[in-house]
Amino acid sequence: MPRVVRLCFHALSAIALFLAAIGLTATLQAQEPKPSGGVPERLNVLIVTVDDMSADSLGVFGCPLPETSPSIDAFAKTALRFNHAHVHVGNCMPGRNLMWSGLFSNVNGVEGFQQNRNPDYPVLCDLAKSAGYFTAIRGKVSHSTPYTPYAWDADVTQNPDGGQYHIKDPASYGASTRNAIAMAEEAGKPFCLMVNISDPHKPFYNTTKRGEQASDPYVPTRVFSADEVPVPGFLPSDDVIKDELASYYSSVRRADDAFRSVMQALEQSGKFDRTFIMFLSDHGMPLPFAKTQLYHHSTRTPLMVRWPGVTKAGTADDVHMVSAIDFLPTLLDVMQTSHPTPQRLHGRSFAPLLKGETQDGRDHVVLQYNENSGRNRHPMRGIQTKKYLYLYNPWSDGERKFATATTGTATYRQMVKRAAKEPEIAARLELFDHRVLQELYDVASDPDCLQNLIDAPSHQSELILLRKTLLAELKRIDDPVAPVLSDIDNDSLRNEFMAAEDAKKQTAVKRSKTPGKKSVPASSNARAGTKKLRDAIAITAVTDGEPFAPGDVLEIRFAINLPEALGEQKMHVTLKQCEPNAKTGGIRLERQVVAVSGKAEKLVRFTVSKDSLKKDPILSGLSVAAFIGEDFTSNLQHIVSPTWALQRD
Repeated sequence: MPRVVRLCFHALSAIALFLAAIGLTATLQAQEPKPSGGVPERLNVLIVTVDDMSADSLGVFGCPLPETSPSIDAFAKTALRFNHAHVHVGNCMPGRNLMWSGLFSNVNGVEGFQQNRNPDYPVLCDLAKSAGYFTAIRGKVSHSTPYTPYAWDADVTQNPDGGQYHIKDPASYGASTRNAIAMAEEAGKPFCLMVNISDPHKPFYNTTKRGEQASDPYVPTRVFSADEVPVPGFLPSDDVIKDELASYYSSVRRADDAFRSVMQALEQSGKFDRTFIMFLSDHGMPLPFAKTQLYHHSTRTPLMVRWPGVTKAGTADDVHMVSAIDFLPTLLDVMQTSHPTPQRLHGRSFAPLLKGETQDGRDHVVLQYNENSGRNRHPMRGIQTKKYLYLYNPWSDGERKFATATTGTATYRQMVKRAAKEPEIAARLELFDHRVLQELYDVASDPDCLQNLIDAPSHQSELILLRKTLLAELKRIDDPVAPVLSDIDNDSLRNEFMAAEDAKKQTAVKRSKTPGKKSVPASSNARAGTKKLRDAIAITAVTDGEPFAPGDVLEIRFAINLPEALGEQKMHVTLKQCEPNAKTGGIRLERQVVAVSGKAEKLVRFTVSKDSLKKDPILSGLSVAAFIGEDFTSNLQHIVSPTWALQRD
């Protein structure tokens, strides 16, 4: 007998439209209860991020190009949208660590892409686990915690057979979601799942990282052409740039395809109405003046939240400014748990806004950038309100050149080419490469940040107030830029500060080149209770008779070499049908779990069953994967055999 749930017409319509948009039928069973302002108990938590996507690349956030995001737009009709949400930095690892620690980078120790091996604070993974959640992550694993491997219950970037899902395969994100939900059910816990979709991070669809054309098996459901894509106002219009933007927007659509796959998996699990969903982008598009910057389009994020029974479907908050530093305290409220040292957190929960209430003091966001992936130090600080953006760039001296990944784009190379003959582009390139000490923009009328108002007499009172507010915020979080900003005309102090910044890079590079074994945190194998092993298992012999045909028996002989202290362990052996010469992946045909211990030999037999074989002609090989341990996420060793030919009828 289906469960009957009473719904208001508008909420039901929004959910029905959303389910139709992602390819599911609205059965009107077990759907969202009527919003009442109450807080449901023990909700699952699903966080979905996209990588390097500007907010206005989505239809619901004003993209002028139709059909970039039909599934995400449909989700927006079931959720609360924030029109003034920002992240704090335009690059991945420091931005994501800030989100999930609730601490700015100068305090959490992840200022760039270096790891912090000894954090003195918990992150979302730790706090969710302590609250009784099963924690899992897909994608951006090394960017989402202060070090890696971290003690997630599961890394569902890996498939059940031990291979890695392809980061550009939209369907695989649904598979990861199903795997995580199944593992949480087996553990008897609600899940806290973070799905980090790779697109539209470079390489874009059908291109290499340098923007050259390349074949791509993961075709978006809509591919855009150069003659139809818009060019952002902060970039010049150019055929080469349009070609790169066409690949970017096609990748946005592929991210939408991946989001659709995740939502389908969630709905099919029957847990859609018992799951808190947060959607966002980590920062703006990976092109000049967006990624690794603090401009408006660098930090604005398309934040949307669906809290069953709490948020109102299809609504928007156009009043409050919220930011990534607030994500962790908000999620703690949703999970009905607390932080062990809440006084350390730099943000505050916006859960009251989700309930339709108001909050004071949400009129600005602080911005903080330190270094790129090459550890080049270019510290920048900023503050944005709904009308203004003020930036302070203490590194800018007219000689230092900004180092960023976006200089590797076709767009940047084309700007360099045209700058030789076009003064306007040369001026933009000069600003990009060397910046100026201070910038002020009226983002309400100039969101592309084209006109620097720093010397405009009519904006001096606003400039003074913004700088004063930024200084107070930097002092609050013990930011080392605060003393330099407070004495802004002191060139000697600024030079001393930058000398110290340069020393940080040199120290970091020296440390990274120091020989010796890297330390592995105890939590990385906490569930296994020991370190990874190198030679615990090995395949020593396989039945003769390749190629194998249906009905044949495949015998694999393993050499076991386990330390006595480990006692008896489980060995999981999986027979897979795969592509010839494949090193990972494949379709599971059968799995056996056998007990092993000490030094011994173990024989495992599989019958190649005709009924279990897939008809796909590409899958013309067989292989075996094996691991030691309770489950794959805590395995002691994982091995994969060579592939053997499979004879077809």
